[in-house]
Amino acid sequence: MPRRMIETAEKEIVMMKKPALLFVLVAGLGAASLAMAAEGGKEPAGRVLAFDKAKGNCLACHAIPNDPKAVSPGTIGPPFIMMKERFPDRAKLRAQIWDATMANPRTAMPPFGKHQILTEQEIDQVVDYVLSL
Repeated sequence: MPRRMIETAEKEIVMMKKPALLFVLVAGLGAASLAMAAEGGKEPAGRVLAFDKAKGNCLACHAIPNDPKAVSPGTIGPPFIMMKERFPDRAKLRAQIWDATMANPRTAMPPFGKHQILTEQEIDQVVDYVLSL
């Protein structure tokens, strides 16, 4: 099942025009820089959790091409690209992170909320970070 998710994400990327993708990538990097500048250079809490191997560990399975600090991209789950467009309903993304087995019982993604890997606040922080991509 994860392979099908990757193929779907790849098809979405291929269908986009290259200039549009370039614009999205550049705009995403600019938005991330502005967000960090607004916070005085402090890393967003959601990013810290997403990169933490003992917590979110998103990089183990997902590529995050819009974040220059994401240096160890995974290939099991779909890449974090155009997340606001893919998840216009924030609650749906939050539910996916809280317990991905509800949408796909055979998923490899851990149920971060259900198994209390992340707190409710931490899940919200990760959702905010992922939607910024």
